[in-house]
Amino acid sequence: MTVATSSRGSIDGSTFVVGFLTFCVLLFAILGVANAADWAFRVHAWMFLIAAFAGMAFLLGWHESGAAFPRFDPTYYEEGVVKAGIIATMFWGIAGFLVGLVIALQLTWPNLFYFPDFGWTNFGRMRPLHTSAVIFAFGGNALICTSFYVVQRTCRTRLAGGMWPWFVFWGYQLFIVIAGTGYLMGVTQSKEYAEPEWYADIWLAIVWVTYLGVFVATLLKRREPHIYVANWFYLAFIVTIAMLHIINNLSLPANLFGSKSFSLASGVQSALIQWWYGHNAVGFFLTAGFLAMMYYFIPKRADRPVWSYRLSIVHFWSLIFIYIWAGPHHLHYTALPQWAQTLGMTFSIMLWMPSWGGMINGLMTLSGAWDKLRTDPVLRMLVVSVAFYGMATFEGPVMSVREVNALSHYTDWGIGHVHSGALGWVGFVTFGAMYCLTQWVWKREKLYSTALVEWHFWIASLGVVLYITSMWVSGIMEGLMWRAYNQFGFLEYSFIETVSAKHVEYIVRAAGGGLYLTGALIMIYNLVRTARGDVPVEDRRRSSQPPTLQPAE
Repeated sequence: MTVATSSRGSIDGSTFVVGFLTFCVLLFAILGVANAADWAFRVHAWMFLIAAFAGMAFLLGWHESGAAFPRFDPTYYEEGVVKAGIIATMFWGIAGFLVGLVIALQLTWPNLFYFPDFGWTNFGRMRPLHTSAVIFAFGGNALICTSFYVVQRTCRTRLAGGMWPWFVFWGYQLFIVIAGTGYLMGVTQSKEYAEPEWYADIWLAIVWVTYLGVFVATLLKRREPHIYVANWFYLAFIVTIAMLHIINNLSLPANLFGSKSFSLASGVQSALIQWWYGHNAVGFFLTAGFLAMMYYFIPKRADRPVWSYRLSIVHFWSLIFIYIWAGPHHLHYTALPQWAQTLGMTFSIMLWMPSWGGMINGLMTLSGAWDKLRTDPVLRMLVVSVAFYGMATFEGPVMSVREVNALSHYTDWGIGHVHSGALGWVGFVTFGAMYCLTQWVWKREKLYSTALVEWHFWIASLGVVLYITSMWVSGIMEGLMWRAYNQFGFLEYSFIETVSAKHVEYIVRAAGGGLYLTGALIMIYNLVRTARGDVPVEDRRRSSQPPTLQPAE
């Protein structure tokens, strides 16, 4: 489809539709700026206005320069959006890790890191900023850019949609900025992992459905008859997150030009929908999507086929069927009917089987290539991430058992569990994928420094161990103190006593977070030098050595 526009030629259909959608956003943003009911909504309307204006200017300039057609040449893979995704992933990763370190320090030394005159620095506003930055900004960009790379290679075709993949990328960045600034201004609907308000949710729904369309269209025009298993996991993640996001965020705004809305569901129904969303955001955003990475990058890096393709298919279908029912285990000892709580607990325990099947499949893919772990720290990072996946998916079902949950819920044990999965599984598999992609899409023979990858691996590994062990100790101690009674039947400890008892563990946690951030900064330096094409450290050292004298004939 083409639409004639000028003597310079014609503009392709995707660019025209993206331009029209951007123009509509521009008009609504102008209305929002003019009629805003509160200052936060006006700030966000201005952000939409600036973004839409910049998008329109870029599209117009791009078309007039005549650069549109070479960019969409079907004989070339679309790697520009993948490169942009790598940059965004690492940028938001550093931002999220830094905010996480700040709030860890606030909990450890509140007298030093609490600033009453700056309300936006409060823990209550910084904490959702940290979780969203790490999960949706860092993790989300990693999923988008790796899925765009993998689906092209495994389907042997260019990414479908012309301009649409770029709309997905920049539209997602706009959502991240709107959500993050909203948290700092106090704009939130107070739902775990779903804090952005109604207008940000609508925008994300548009971007995400477009993402689904691009991915499915690429699969449909594939030149490879078989659909590789990684694409099944990516597709399940995209479809399920779209469904979860739309249903959990059904709400009515108090004012069409205001930042406050009210959920359509209330009471226990609202809680059940929220944790159906919340746990499956973990199950499909932080598990299924990153399993797709595992199934592509480990075999590719190890240069070995998947150990059992049949097991990967069993893993896929059992995981997506069982995971969707596990959410109610977050609502033990609440007003939710006990049969529903038991259902969630039962399906959580059943998750052991597919989860460990996937872990075994990932680890056994290295059969015949275990020696590469000694020389390739990127592959080692990918493999260790699978080990953390197995550990986290063992611990989660244990914590879902009602009797264990009575001790663990609301304590730091839950924080330790989440971060064993987030830092060990999601973080490490993402780091490994970014190392691979940077080398591949910038066409470098090797990374700038393998030694720096070694440093990153060991520093980050130490950080993860310090973090999760301190939270396990802190959480179990906290739970035991909460349930301790004296001889008169009163609670043995006050709440502030439990907080004081955790101080040393909080220091260790902050140290672990600092190490993890340090490792990520080392990675950034390494990736930048690799993308620039700087001579690898190992090659430079080899070339600087004096030539070896050969004995005379």
